[in-house]
Amino acid sequence: MKIDVQSKHIFLLILFIFLIAYSSYQARFLILGPRIWIDSPKDGYLSENSLVTIEGRAKNISWISLNDRQIFTDEKGAWSEKLIVSDGISIMAIKARDRLGRKTEKYLQIVRSTQTDLK
Repeated sequence: MKIDVQSKHIFLLILFIFLIAYSSYQARFLILGPRIWIDSPKDGYLSENSLVTIEGRAKNISWISLNDRQIFTDEKGAWSEKLIVSDGISIMAIKARDRLGRKTEKYLQIVRSTQTDLK
C-alpha cells in the first residue's frame, strides 16, 4: 500500500492546527487571569442590620481577600463572608490574585441606616 506524500502532509497540517486550537482553548484560563463576581448584595445596598452576608464567586485564582483578610472558596469557586458594617457608607474591597501574580479588584458599597433614617 502506497501513501501519497501530499496527503501525508495535509494530515500533519490538520493535526498541527488541531493541537494549536486545543492548546489555545485550554490556555484560556491563563489568558483571562483571575476573575471575581459579587453575587449579593448589590452595590449601594441599603441595610437596616449591622450584620451583612457578602457572597460571590471566583475563577482562576490562587488567593482572595475581603478587606485585606484572606477568605476561602469552595471547590466550585463560591465564597461567603459575614461582616459587621457601621452606620453610614462602608466600602468593601475584594481582591484576587492568580499563580502568575496578576491581580483584580472589585469594590462594594453598603449603606447602613437605622429605621428612623429610612422613613
